[in-house]
Amino acid sequence: MRLVATTIIALRALRRNKMRSVLTALGMIIGVGAVIAMVSIGNGAKAQVEASIASLGQNIISVYPGTLTTGGARGGSGTASTLTPEDALAIQQDIAGVVAVSPEVRDRQQILANGLNWNTSINGESPDFLSIRDWGLAEGVIFTDLEVRSTAKVAVIGQTVADQLFPGSSPIGQTLRIRNIPFKIIGLLKPKGFNYFGSDQDDTVLIPYTSAMRRVSRRTNLSSILIQAATQDQMPRIQQEITDLLQQRRQGREPDFTVRNQMELAQAATATSRTMTGLLGAIAGVSLIVGGIGIMNIMLVSVTERTREIGIRLAIGAHDHDIRLQFLIEAMVLSLMGGALGILIGVGASQIVSQLNGWPVQVSSASIIVAFVFSGAVGIGFGFYPAHKAAKLDPIEALRFE
Repeated sequence: MRLVATTIIALRALRRNKMRSVLTALGMIIGVGAVIAMVSIGNGAKAQVEASIASLGQNIISVYPGTLTTGGARGGSGTASTLTPEDALAIQQDIAGVVAVSPEVRDRQQILANGLNWNTSINGESPDFLSIRDWGLAEGVIFTDLEVRSTAKVAVIGQTVADQLFPGSSPIGQTLRIRNIPFKIIGLLKPKGFNYFGSDQDDTVLIPYTSAMRRVSRRTNLSSILIQAATQDQMPRIQQEITDLLQQRRQGREPDFTVRNQMELAQAATATSRTMTGLLGAIAGVSLIVGGIGIMNIMLVSVTERTREIGIRLAIGAHDHDIRLQFLIEAMVLSLMGGALGILIGVGASQIVSQLNGWPVQVSSASIIVAFVFSGAVGIGFGFYPAHKAAKLDPIEALRFE
């Protein structure tokens, strides 16, 4: 009953000065709103990066050539071109949990078709490439294992290549020339857009990796090996087993390859977004502290203005903890009211920013709960000193206060 009565007294005190109460809570409103808006924008940017990484495929492990040292001269990454199709076959056959493997040969060539020409990337792949990259076909089919073994002159092209060489018509069944070698187009990839690195994923021609090695680039080694694990949980084990297997195949020579997994790429890509989200949230959190200082300042003024009122309450039997509780409740009500309004303003500001600038935003329930609880804690923390000061007033001195 005492708590209820004290709460009613505190609310009446706030209601007597409505405008001052609203202005006092303004600091918390701005602080909570800023925290939610900044964290939502940061989360949206992080989600966009993660979606871009996910468009490269799921549970992917890549093997790249390592460095080569010749006569004391150390080459850079990729100079040790020693990956072979046999390495890819061994990975597929010997390691459990591997569901798809695509040996890769990358090149860039001028291609000719339909009286037009275009410079694009030529990627030698296996039929598993589309399932690894989670990439569908708009028309036609992907080449088969038989066509890979027979170094068939068939190709699947991206949407950008189709737009440049076959504007307004279907490319299926047409012929394009790579290094003057005719390839029959048997498939058209679905549009995929730009990836995280800013490359147009649709500006590509896929051909069997054997055709790329023997007919186009005439090389004996692979550019890389693309591997898909059955589940994300198996990726660390499979990555280690691939390293052990390739090292075993090299019979004790220095490792001339590098094994990376998609999780490492995703973690590196989102690290900047996470840092920026934390930084923006921290900067916005400072405004919550400033709001708390504003509440403490107004509460101190209120204690001075209501000294006689406090003296009368103490004189008629109120205890000092009743006075302390009353002012703490007033501070908490101000901060929580500011927090509630700040949530609405923060969510609204996030949506407005998204609409005006086209930025992705992701309002997190965790950020809302943390900001609201923190605003209540700020109210208690900064309201305690004015409440303690009011509770320690001498009743006689307080009644004499003019």
